[in-house]
Amino acid sequence: MGDLVSRVLDLAAVKGAGYCDVRLVETGQERFVVRNGVADTLSNDQSLGIGVRVLVDGSWGFVSTSIVTPDEVDRITDLAISIAKASALSNNGPVSLGPPVTSRGVYTTPIQTDPFTISQEDKLGLLLEADRQMGSVKGISARTGNLIFSREHKTFANSEGAHVDQTIYEAGGGIMATARGQGEVQRRSYPQSMRQQGCAGWEFVASMDLAGNAERIATEAVSLLSAEQCPSGVTTLIVGASQLGLQIHESCGHAIELDRVLGSEAAYAGTSFLTTDKLNNFRYGSEQVNVTADSVRLPGLGSYGWDDEGVPAQSTPVVKNGEFVGYLTSRETAAGLGQTSNGSMRASSWNRIPLIRMTNVSLEPGNWTLDDLIADTDDGILMEMNRSWSIDDRRFNFQFGTEVGYEIKKGKLGKLLKNSTYTGITPEFWNSCDAVCNQDSWTMWGIPNCGKGQPGQIGHTGHGAAPARFRNVQVGVMK
Repeated sequence: MGDLVSRVLDLAAVKGAGYCDVRLVETGQERFVVRNGVADTLSNDQSLGIGVRVLVDGSWGFVSTSIVTPDEVDRITDLAISIAKASALSNNGPVSLGPPVTSRGVYTTPIQTDPFTISQEDKLGLLLEADRQMGSVKGISARTGNLIFSREHKTFANSEGAHVDQTIYEAGGGIMATARGQGEVQRRSYPQSMRQQGCAGWEFVASMDLAGNAERIATEAVSLLSAEQCPSGVTTLIVGASQLGLQIHESCGHAIELDRVLGSEAAYAGTSFLTTDKLNNFRYGSEQVNVTADSVRLPGLGSYGWDDEGVPAQSTPVVKNGEFVGYLTSRETAAGLGQTSNGSMRASSWNRIPLIRMTNVSLEPGNWTLDDLIADTDDGILMEMNRSWSIDDRRFNFQFGTEVGYEIKKGKLGKLLKNSTYTGITPEFWNSCDAVCNQDSWTMWGIPNCGKGQPGQIGHTGHGAAPARFRNVQVGVMK
């Protein structure tokens, strides 16, 4: 395989490419789904392919193939050169990639137990036991559990001298119970609504204790049927850690992708209100708000050794004491700002071109315990676990619904609330944050279904968060 990688680089140079990189990617994935006591999905998928990206006369060309042979890599390299030359007829000028990237090394996700060594019977058995526990609760109409495991081995090399090998493991799973009655459909999920997933091994799933939490979440789903509706009005809101992870993803993570800021996603997913004139010149949030983008903090789904341009994993301040100070960048976009890339370019597979993707975009912990934060809140609502979301194409106006809410009165959690929602404008919302819980309440959440690009790519991102308090937030259905 190493000979094929060298063959691509040599041929691209002979054909006139000013720059070339190649990714050889082999992936294995297992998925398990149990629905209402029945094994619904049991899959084992394998993928192998190679992608070649070249820069000729200021324009990019990219071609990929699943036929990994000398003749085929010659063909796709030649085709990538031809595409770049054709694109150069209408390009916008020279492309700067900044300083050469010459990374060398090997990286493997640190794990305790390889999930692929655990039998399929044990994996299905875990889901079936969780399903049985959910089914023991009267009033549950539907039950779902899922597990997913992946192992990706990737070789990256470029014409500047970089050559890295990395193996990334991911593991995840979750359960959901749905209750129907009294004109309502309510659900409760665990550990979060989208499946909790991380760069880790079997131990990550085992620590969730899905079966041990199954009866509890099913009971909560049934209780929500008779709960009071979330009131409408302006109040103090404590956002739970899982929900806050998605809030960060939607209102911060996408907004700081520099390709999106510069208009590359405008025709598909939108732009960003965090335009370049706001860099180091805009108050994104209160002084309590510190956001970091990093690709080193495990078990975040944005963790790796090098991105898909060979740039090393690193940590970048995004919001510092409320001030907006950084983007997620590629080599090309960073050079346009007079910076160097912070290693945020990733492709979903060998057959996709790298894009700027979120790494682990996290709200740093504060100083409060959750108990003290609730005790310090005279009147408000605690909302947790996402149920729905909507945000405009600039990441400015948003609305979120959560699976569960709890009234807060005189510093104590009160009655259960259903159909809880809140809405806001991104900078106003984050400027209203006056307290963030500490490291003990902080969790790295995984979002494994982030869509971007044309053709579409599904990205895996991490978001660390602890519960946080926001003042004067519109909740409930506006009247």
